[in-house]
Amino acid sequence: MSAGRPSGLGRRLGPGSLFAAVLVPLLLAASGCTTDPGAAAGDAAGASGPVPFADCAGLTAPPAAAAGAVPQPSTVAAPQPSAAAGSPSGGGTPLPDVSLACFADGTVVDVAAVRGPAVINFWGSWCKPCREELPALQRLADRTAGQLHLIGVNTYDDRDPAVAVAEDLGLRFPSLVDRDRQLLLAVERVGLPLTLFVDGDGEIRRTYEGTVDDATLADLVGRELGLAVAP
Repeated sequence: MSAGRPSGLGRRLGPGSLFAAVLVPLLLAASGCTTDPGAAAGDAAGASGPVPFADCAGLTAPPAAAAGAVPQPSTVAAPQPSAAAGSPSGGGTPLPDVSLACFADGTVVDVAAVRGPAVINFWGSWCKPCREELPALQRLADRTAGQLHLIGVNTYDDRDPAVAVAEDLGLRFPSLVDRDRQLLLAVERVGLPLTLFVDGDGEIRRTYEGTVDDATLADLVGRELGLAVAP
């Protein structure tokens, strides 16, 4: 699987499509981003043992309110329309009505109720490009604490390898568990890596397919969410 859009994986599929549900595992396997479906059926959420991820409390409140801080006017501006070339935009689309468990404690999070600015990254321990970009996402979370929610969606994965990757990479941002790819299919995608940029109203301003790095994240967060990220 390449760092960019995987061949045959980035195209849209209609929500709820039976075709998509059947085809997804086959496409993942064909791309090299594969995992044992039997292992993927392991119980990721609510399992015993410590995990490095933060809890999901506060994700449905604006980041500043959740952190008990006031955003700095000099760094937060009105969101700008998506104009970037390359990956398709999903600007202005409400977050799907999907409920997922928080990896940290199993509490259920209503994804449609999440309020941004937020960056939602789909990842899996089985996905090499995902593992490559995760450190940049953690750095973004560190640089924008109190200004932006960084939310992971551990997708089609098993608990133990996901925790191992998080520990190896020093991940701490909150992650949701989407073993059955509910959110991935709801945004009409089937491939990883995938990152959503969500505004303060809980609407998707940009859907980015492919691997992100520090520069890409800073650029997209600035343009789509109006938030300046310190280098």
